[in-house]
Amino acid sequence: MRRFDMRLPAIVRIQDTPEFHTETQNVSARGVFFYLDRTISTGTQLAVTLTFPPQITLTDSVRVRFKARVVRVDQPLPSKRVGVAAAIEDYEFLRPGEGPDFFPAIQ
Repeated sequence: MRRFDMRLPAIVRIQDTPEFHTETQNVSARGVFFYLDRTISTGTQLAVTLTFPPQITLTDSVRVRFKARVVRVDQPLPSKRVGVAAAIEDYEFLRPGEGPDFFPAIQ
């Protein structure tokens, strides 16, 4: 799959942890890559919400929420940030005003 270098605001949720605010480094139709300030294991399921700005959508901002599974973890950078590649398993478009709820069952 072709990857697009896109710096998009992202909210990442891992079961039983507070949400993390980050930004994507690249996005494809099947996956996403971003950095976190904590270690994470391959196979971990995540809930991620991305916001695509009007410059990309050519209309209003569009928010997409998806479930993903971590498929690769890169070693920490000198800043202690960990690179995370995750495969998208399911997604939904959010309507304007829809809250930050995540998929109910992240396992």
